Amino acid sequence: MSGRRRSEGDRGYATVVTAVAATVLCALFGVVLALGEAVVARHRAEAAADLAALAAADRAPAGRTAACRGARTVAGAQGARLVRCVLDGQVAEVTAAVRAGPYEPTALARAGPGLTASPGTSSDPAGPPAPEPPGGRP
Repeated sequence: MSGRRRSEGDRGYATVVTAVAATVLCALFGVVLALGEAVVARHRAEAAADLAALAAADRAPAGRTAACRGARTVAGAQGARLVRCVLDGQVAEVTAAVRAGPYEPTALARAGPGLTASPGTSSDPAGPPAPEPPGGRP
């Protein structure tokens, strides 16, 4: 006979390899989902902190208690928890946290009159204004 005889030790090998590969793929999928959940939670915390800081700065003339109460209300409406609220004049600095599974990322935000965008960023979506040509405007 000109056929290859299978060894009894090879029986079921493909089943084991397939089961191990499926387990590894499921674990990898779980890790990707967990990382995605962490990123979404961080973005939610940042958005909640931004809105809470704006609310606190808006209510700053009424005092710290009213400003931080407004920040807490806005953060809660965003599904976040207000961790810290500091008012320095009319500038509010708040920290918000969002619980998402085993993660609870926090984010810090500041808002108030006279604050500008961080260096390297522009508050105008179109970017910074173009420089004037030499010799002034035509």
